[in-house]
Amino acid sequence: MNNSLGETLRHLRIQKGLSQQQCADLIHVDRSSIANWETGRRMPDADMLAQISNALNVDVSYLIGLSYKQETEINVIMVDDERIILTGGIPVIQRVLPDASVNGFIKPSEALNFARENKVAIAFLDIEIGKVSGLSLCQDLLTINPLTNVIFLTAYAEYSLDAWDTGACGFLLKPISDVAVKKQLAKLRHPFHGGENT
Repeated sequence: MNNSLGETLRHLRIQKGLSQQQCADLIHVDRSSIANWETGRRMPDADMLAQISNALNVDVSYLIGLSYKQETEINVIMVDDERIILTGGIPVIQRVLPDASVNGFIKPSEALNFARENKVAIAFLDIEIGKVSGLSLCQDLLTINPLTNVIFLTAYAEYSLDAWDTGACGFLLKPISDVAVKKQLAKLRHPFHGGENT
């Protein structure tokens, strides 16, 4: 294990707005442990890796560099049955994530086919997509890849409570904006390199 763990830990800590002391308090260690891990002077053992991943809400595989960090392309999808929402939303996502490949889908079945063939880092889903529920589409996407970050889109705030029960990591009101998307990226359950708030 090289210092990619230290770099990842530092990146996650900063992304979540934590000082080394605050991070240490979350994990129940002293601040010098965090400093040593981030610089690569020391490495946490397996039990401590589990504590770190729980405290920072990421998979251990991400911490040690085995998940999205190795992907060459970041795939992002947006699914909405209104073409005007896709037309307005996709450029916003492309501005916020310039290194990502962003694909829009009107039909949930096409989004699922894409997800079966490509690892999707983030899925922006309308809650009502014609006759299909975005909530069930979320479950299907997470079955294909549990590391997909799902962010729901809706014009109706009252749907937000149902959305939180699905494994989603975010919720945005339409129309989306650069600022709102950036705020959601800071809350991803499964962060990935290239998805940082820049």
